[in-house]
Amino acid sequence: MKGYVFHGPGRSAWEEVPDPAIKEPTDAVVRVDVVTICGTDLHILKGDVPEVRPGTVLGHEAVGEIVEAGGDVRTVRPGDRVLVSCISACGRCAYCRQGTYGQCRGGGGWILGHLIDGTQAEYVRVPYADLSVHSLPGALDSADAVLLADILPTAYEVGVLNGHVRPGDTVVIVGAGPVGLAAVATARLFSPERIIAVDLAPARLEAARQLGADAVVEARETPEELVADLTDGLGADVVIEAVGAPESFELCTRMVRPGGHVANVGVHGTPAVLHLEDLWSRNVTITTGLVDTHSTPTLLRMTAAGRLPTSRLVTHTFPLNRMEEAYEVFAHAADTGALKVVLGGEQHEVVVVGAA
Repeated sequence: MKGYVFHGPGRSAWEEVPDPAIKEPTDAVVRVDVVTICGTDLHILKGDVPEVRPGTVLGHEAVGEIVEAGGDVRTVRPGDRVLVSCISACGRCAYCRQGTYGQCRGGGGWILGHLIDGTQAEYVRVPYADLSVHSLPGALDSADAVLLADILPTAYEVGVLNGHVRPGDTVVIVGAGPVGLAAVATARLFSPERIIAVDLAPARLEAARQLGADAVVEARETPEELVADLTDGLGADVVIEAVGAPESFELCTRMVRPGGHVANVGVHGTPAVLHLEDLWSRNVTITTGLVDTHSTPTLLRMTAAGRLPTSRLVTHTFPLNRMEEAYEVFAHAADTGALKVVLGGEQHEVVVVGAA
């Protein structure tokens, strides 16, 4: 088969790789129908995730069909259409038993496209299939469903839930890429008073407005002043960092009010300064996190019911064999207007960012 292989920082290719096979009785092999590219994949290509070894097939999000299942797999069988989660869960370790699947110590966690070959290929082996894939209703479009593999549960769990968004809150989301936009959509579920989106790209800010942001501001235009003006100088109740850059993290800590929450979602490849000289007396809670995907079944039901705007996050589609071109489009989002890039499945024309 073919897969998208990491060969070291700045080097990757769509090339022939060995077919996956069942290694453990809890495994399943999935034929990939639809896959997408994550900002984390770009961090890997930059060398920000040194655990990824050259020769690894990238990708941790997919929709496909079970073609083979190990003898211990009970919840799915060949022929089932499934969502492949970005997190694999053994189901037995102390973390899995409390639903903290991202910290699995039994051989799971974030392993696809990280520690083992991932989903950006024609087939993928999924360990611990009973807890790591989700059967899909026939009416749910694959291009919508694939967004439930990572960005929606990440935004919801690591941003909105960790940030303790409540009714009446002022929520600031720094970074209006796919995860930041998913945070806009899922924060709205809790009826905050206002959501403010911050980004460098006007097109992404417009997309945030279309998805429900009440105010948008370019990062160059001192967003902390806008937040102060809208909150009578108090600051935001919740600030979600969805970039993964030192400057954006430090901006978040300047905009949060005393007693507020900063929820870091972004993947950081370099150190960020924590200004305790300013924060030590302000009762601020800062959370970090890797998604657990415990919310995926709930988000799947909401997506199937039309309660989440997944389709509006997809701006570009490609066949699988144009993986390298898709990476170029996604990596240069400021020029291409890309939000979420989806490969495989039925092909459509490119959608204009911000279109209804």
